[in-house]
Amino acid sequence: MKNIPQSMRFIQIEKHGGPDVLKLDSMPVPEPGHGEVLIHVSAAGVNRPDLMQRKGLYPPPPGASDVPGLEVSGTVVSLGQNVTEPALGSEVCALVACGGYAEYCLAADSICLPIPEKISLEYAAGIPETFFTVWTNVFDRGQLKSGESFLVHGGSSGIGTTAIQLAKAFGATVYTTAGTQEKCEFCENLGADAAINYREQDFSGVIKKLTEFGKSGTRSGVDVILDMVGGPYFPKNIKLLADEGRLVQIALMHGSKAEVDFLPLLLKRVTLTGSTLRPRSVEQKTEIAQAMHKNVWPLLESGIVHPIIHKTFPLAEAAAAHRLMESSTHIGKILLTTDTT
Repeated sequence: MKNIPQSMRFIQIEKHGGPDVLKLDSMPVPEPGHGEVLIHVSAAGVNRPDLMQRKGLYPPPPGASDVPGLEVSGTVVSLGQNVTEPALGSEVCALVACGGYAEYCLAADSICLPIPEKISLEYAAGIPETFFTVWTNVFDRGQLKSGESFLVHGGSSGIGTTAIQLAKAFGATVYTTAGTQEKCEFCENLGADAAINYREQDFSGVIKKLTEFGKSGTRSGVDVILDMVGGPYFPKNIKLLADEGRLVQIALMHGSKAEVDFLPLLLKRVTLTGSTLRPRSVEQKTEIAQAMHKNVWPLLESGIVHPIIHKTFPLAEAAAAHRLMESSTHIGKILLTTDTT
């Protein structure tokens, strides 16, 4: 196994601001503590919380490193105290609270998962953040079941492409929204039953027509909605939900406030829930990882679902990766590679 150097390259946020504040720098390689492993990073995922952290709007958890990056793939090169799995030399992907934009990254041993057979080591960096998020929100909190209907906003995003695939694989009817015809076509090719261009159509009206006559003959509306937009979408989502429907809010890109008529919520017995992933405890994330390994890994191993990777950038070009994400022209995930093979 390759010797661990004393220092490593990483991306530093010099100050809060635009993408150009991301600078390549060097620092000592961290040492794993109790229950941790050190991963020689192959690639790291770029996510919107990273952009928020760069702007000063989403600080790391107390005591955590301020190096951005919430997910990595790579090889385990050092074990902390009392760690036996994953073994040295194991290729893994992992959800981390911080530190992914670096050549080496610490991760909790219980949140490391093996690389699925049909996924490359590099592309596996696009799994943890989106798949953990979708599993815990759509299937745990949202309780989506086979035969139900599901709407995810932003279907061409990393979260959206993951949600479409998983919801379809588990037997749901899937609807989504996206901002261009190209993105809508991609979502439908990925498995969505209908994709609505929200810039050209009123998605609320289209979904109402699509769900006017449910499989029961009388039931209408969507059973589960996964929303990252918030703001003006909130009242529309409430109206679109079926009886006993569930709205899962995971981000607020268009604002955290809205004027809402709550009467439909009462009449339809709607459930409102939401969550963030990063601040949750290692124990909670471990439960999600175990559920993922049991229920989702077979789908990844068989090729039924896979991370959609739009583009990779070298670590030194983190600023360009952030600019691409902010442009919202991408479909799927954006990765940073360390180029240290």
